[in-house]
Amino acid sequence: MSTAPLARTVVDIAGHPFHAIWTPEDGALRAAGFATDDDPEAGSLAQRLARLDPGMADRGIAPAAGDEFGIAAALRAYADGDLAAIDGLRVAQPETPFRGEVWRALRAVPAGRAVTYTELAELAGRPTAVRAAASGCANNLVALVVPCHRIVRTDGGLGGYLFGTPVKEALLRHEGAIL
Repeated sequence: MSTAPLARTVVDIAGHPFHAIWTPEDGALRAAGFATDDDPEAGSLAQRLARLDPGMADRGIAPAAGDEFGIAAALRAYADGDLAAIDGLRVAQPETPFRGEVWRALRAVPAGRAVTYTELAELAGRPTAVRAAASGCANNLVALVVPCHRIVRTDGGLGGYLFGTPVKEALLRHEGAIL
């Protein structure tokens, strides 16, 4: 296994700086998320990575030297309105069997659509595991590409989002899920 630092790029998406971190040997996204007012450098991403995948975090993070895997280009295309541009990006994060199903189900929810946690549990194959589906969203290291922002409350409210509800609302507006 490589010990080279993970690569990072930052792209403005829906008016917010988005940080993507990947393994330079295979282009698999390992962590991704938005900078916030409380965390303008998105340092919380490295902290979450250290908690959920310490071996990866131990490699450190460096600015990407280029865009060999097309990650920055795909993110810019998404930001410019090609909402399917990020669908082919490779992701890798530590998973339990059910969390993996939740993350694959999330990736199957198309841009422009939002589903409830109950619907997500159904899509993941365990309709009674609503809380476990919510936990899968909470432990998702690769926000946006594994689109936990597309999950809303049963009453139609936005619900929470790790990077704040204004970011979630901006993403859902960008994708046309809300007007």
